[in-house]
Amino acid sequence: MFNVARTASRNIYARLFNNSASLQAPTVAVVLSGSGVYDGSEIHEASAALVSLTRSGADVICYAPDAPQMHVIDHTKGSPAEAETRNVLTESARIARGNVKPITELTSGTADAVFFPGGFGAAKNLSDFAVKGADMTVISEVERVIKDFHGAKKPLGFCCIAPILAAKVLGGSGVTVTLGKADDGSGKWPYAGSIEVAKALGATTVEKAVDEVTIDEANKVVTSPAFMYEGKFHEIHDGVSKTINALLGMINN
Repeated sequence: MFNVARTASRNIYARLFNNSASLQAPTVAVVLSGSGVYDGSEIHEASAALVSLTRSGADVICYAPDAPQMHVIDHTKGSPAEAETRNVLTESARIARGNVKPITELTSGTADAVFFPGGFGAAKNLSDFAVKGADMTVISEVERVIKDFHGAKKPLGFCCIAPILAAKVLGGSGVTVTLGKADDGSGKWPYAGSIEVAKALGATTVEKAVDEVTIDEANKVVTSPAFMYEGKFHEIHDGVSKTINALLGMINN
């Protein structure tokens, strides 16, 4: 009788332990590239991602390269601020409210998924796409992180211009991404040329509207256009939120 009771207790404990583990909040890494659309992370995309992640119960850890920015842009003029230099990690701390770690500390063992907001920082500080186009390279630590999460079969999310990073690093794996839509003459898709670059890098591209998401189940990659489209703040926020929901759904699956 004692043995039966002991076995039953063990079974109950095992069920409770397994249920508690399954309910544990996922940890998602957000890789920032500075602060400001023209020389760092697009602040509204980053904010939308952080809001959506914590609203869904995820724990968030922000990371960024500890390196100089390509340059500093005066956002009131849209031109470089001569003789001014800034650090990507230091500037990213503005968005992360100080809670940001060097990207060298990010591995697939420290998070269940990783998300890259857009902004020109992805094309200037995480890569040199802004100046080299199809001849671009991705900085070594970002390439390592993407390959690490991909190899571990953990979800990766990218929005705006950041999917070009996935195209470069995972193009050989047949990754499918969206960078928005082709130029239709409306002026709403000013960065449509990036689509052809992504194709040249080996990626499959899918045209999506600002409120749509592309999900590559095979590679566990989620992408959306965000400010590749000249939209309103709420449109971008809603699109990024859908991307985060899809990313979190991949963790659960």
